Amino acid sequence: MGRLDGKVALITGAGGGIGRESALIFAAEGAAVVAVDIVEPALAETVSAVEEAGGRAIAVIADVANAADAEAMVTAAEEAFGSLDVLFNNAGIMDPGDGDAVETAEAVWDRTMDINAKGVFLGCKFGIPALRRAGGGSIINTASFVARLGAATPQVAYTASKGAVLALTRELAVVHARENIRVNALSPGPLHTELLMKFLDTDAKKQRRLVHVPMGRFGKAVEMAKAALFLASDDSSYMTGTEFLVDGGITAAYVTPQ
Repeated sequence: MGRLDGKVALITGAGGGIGRESALIFAAEGAAVVAVDIVEPALAETVSAVEEAGGRAIAVIADVANAADAEAMVTAAEEAFGSLDVLFNNAGIMDPGDGDAVETAEAVWDRTMDINAKGVFLGCKFGIPALRRAGGGSIINTASFVARLGAATPQVAYTASKGAVLALTRELAVVHARENIRVNALSPGPLHTELLMKFLDTDAKKQRRLVHVPMGRFGKAVEMAKAALFLASDDSSYMTGTEFLVDGGITAAYVTPQ
């Protein structure tokens, strides 16, 4: 008996990292997976991996910052599998041009906010009506530990976008709580993923980030996927409006409780 038996889960950013690992784990736990990404070859690899492991998945090419694409991915889920029960708004970027407020170009700011914040909004805009039709469900929005503390390596647009995700998560949780729709944020710490390793492109940058992590290592995408599984499943049935920090202890070391 899987923890997501009978559920349909839509995962954005499923072409790699947290998204791919989540697709594999969700499918192994019984979910039918709607894997969404803008990079077709990577997405095809994810779906193949799910199917080779005995799971069910479909691929949907979509730009999460585009309203028509966001609506289409939800429609695809309902048409393929009959409903939508779990919405994992995971897609995000770290632009290499993202730095401090002085050096970050306006275009970098806009692109980052479009994908990281607007993409979550659009996922919820079109996903929530589908969850209502299913009688409720779980929304998971990927935020970040940097929404809680300043990043040692400047990334002002990324940090601001993830702060927006946290605020959006809290409000939607309150608004939809009586509809049996739970909304939580997953906040990873520094991870050994392609996304972060490309941004921390020197050993000095990596060490500057890593020195602050009490556990002394980067996290793994699969560790985030396991946390997302908890939020997706009924194991977290009394959780909504929360930030689930999976960060190797970094915020415990540097954030003062309010």
